[in-house]
Amino acid sequence: MADKGTSNELAPVTTADEAAIKNFDLDKFLVKLQLEEPFFCKILRKVTKVKTNAIPTAGVLASDGDIKMWWNPAFLASLTPKQVIGLLKHECYHLVFEHTTTRRHDPHVVWNYAADLAINSLIPEIELPKGGLIPGKAFDALTEEQLEKMDSNQINQFNAISAKIATFPKGEASEWYFARLMEDEAVKEAITNPAKGDGSSGMPGNMDDHEGWGDMSDEEREIARGKIRQAVDEAVKECDKKGHWGSIPAETRGKIREAISKEIPWEMILKQFVGMSRRAKRSTSRMRLNKKYPGIHSGHKRGYTSSIAVYIDQSGSVSNDELSLLFGELRNLAKSTEFVTYHFDTEVDEKSEAVWRNGKTPETHRTRCGGTCFKAPSIHANKNKHRFDGYLILTDGYAPNPGHSRLKRGWVVTTGGELQDFMEREVKIKMKERKAS
Repeated sequence: MADKGTSNELAPVTTADEAAIKNFDLDKFLVKLQLEEPFFCKILRKVTKVKTNAIPTAGVLASDGDIKMWWNPAFLASLTPKQVIGLLKHECYHLVFEHTTTRRHDPHVVWNYAADLAINSLIPEIELPKGGLIPGKAFDALTEEQLEKMDSNQINQFNAISAKIATFPKGEASEWYFARLMEDEAVKEAITNPAKGDGSSGMPGNMDDHEGWGDMSDEEREIARGKIRQAVDEAVKECDKKGHWGSIPAETRGKIREAISKEIPWEMILKQFVGMSRRAKRSTSRMRLNKKYPGIHSGHKRGYTSSIAVYIDQSGSVSNDELSLLFGELRNLAKSTEFVTYHFDTEVDEKSEAVWRNGKTPETHRTRCGGTCFKAPSIHANKNKHRFDGYLILTDGYAPNPGHSRLKRGWVVTTGGELQDFMEREVKIKMKERKAS
């Protein structure tokens, strides 16, 4: 999304008439995506769509532990059907390549340009709304009306940015475009400190809104990143399984796979699972300023809470060292999450229940030594779903599939273990021993 401080410099948005705005139906385009573009449809299923006039165009952002896409009905109603599809693809790509979360650079306005240049390389030009940044393409010539409203500094800035982008090849990563924009001082200055106009100068900008990308806390970023990566991973698997990727070319599919295929430390996956299971909570605070009504109403503060059950396989194949390895990671996460541990073999030992909170955790110990049945912890967790936001099963993996779970379930597999035939959409965490330093 564009920052409020720079959104005035965007090329003016052509709005539709009142009837077109009133009758605009986003669901019609989502159905079209379902039929023709299954990858993008799969991503957007995980996104909350918010109709609003608060932003001039559209944009994606993580907010209150959720991934949201805001869209202005007047803007979308002014687009052609192909441009609406292109805009939806554009927002999905921002999520896929993590532009909204971990991959933010400063100055953020230059990073917004770079992110849009990378994404618009992947979308046919006919699908891009007017004002989109396209590598290798200069901006449309200024009209006489626009020239009359611009001073010489504005015209020079417009020409500098246009000439620079016209030299760029398509298909580069956002970091590449960011570096090229930053190395040209005139262009960098024009983007970060645009000469002020009257809002209709025709100065270039982003076709969507990037406001708030840099306002998330580290905790919010981690939660959002985990949700996005899971959505992308599921979309890739489904498209591969059905052999239907829509219009996405093979080269772009490779970039998407590369974005999710990099090996992630198992500790980070565990942290993401915990983050994805958190509930957002919002409360009023007199110590915080209300951004909309300062001095009139109290502000708000946000936090996250969760309670996760951890079922520990008591079979001999799960060693004490591996128990200690997992317990060490859980201790780190217990500072902000409550864990409730249970031991199980063919049934759950409810007497072994131990509650971890505020970083205080019990020592590793055993209470059983029988076989393994995954139905036992699954049934127990589902019966207690009012208590837990999700649950983990520490195991070597050698037992039959327990079937579907109504509660979010994750599998922590020991270093020598191997999962059998399990649900594709569930989180699987393969432990690795730490190397000696």
